[in-house]
Amino acid sequence: MNRPHYILLPANPLFIIASLVVAFLLNLLPWGHWVGIPDFAALVLVFWSLHQPRKVGIGIAFLMGLLMDVHNAALLGENALSYTLLSYFSIMIHRRVLWFKIGTQALHVLPLLLFTQIVQLVIRMSVSGTFPGWLYFAESVVSAALWPFITWMLLAPQRRAVNRDDTRPI
Repeated sequence: MNRPHYILLPANPLFIIASLVVAFLLNLLPWGHWVGIPDFAALVLVFWSLHQPRKVGIGIAFLMGLLMDVHNAALLGENALSYTLLSYFSIMIHRRVLWFKIGTQALHVLPLLLFTQIVQLVIRMSVSGTFPGWLYFAESVVSAALWPFITWMLLAPQRRAVNRDDTRPI
């Protein structure tokens, strides 16, 4: 069963900025150190790097990473480096990933998010020398599981109506 591919409207830059701000604010909530809570900023960065690589790229990822470093009181540049690499690899594979269905896209996003966590873990372990445990990687699995919902939610403003109306210009 082939489902139809719909042509999407252009992404509104204000919506992109608003989604990045909301993702950052979700990361500011006090649940950040609980096991399995996804990194919403990384998830939204991956989404926009895949869907709008010319509007959200490595520079935005670097700035978001610096903001997360300041918020987490982490080693300055830890999240900036990992988000920059995340955005780079997302942009590198964006044409290929978008051809797949949502579930398969989530399987492609999972290694990107795991790689981001591994970069953060290597930096933290080189400074502190402590391993947080294997449940540390549950964050990436939960983020990949949220991928279909995040995709549906962030693409909603871009979808055209299925039934064309004569009063609507598009």
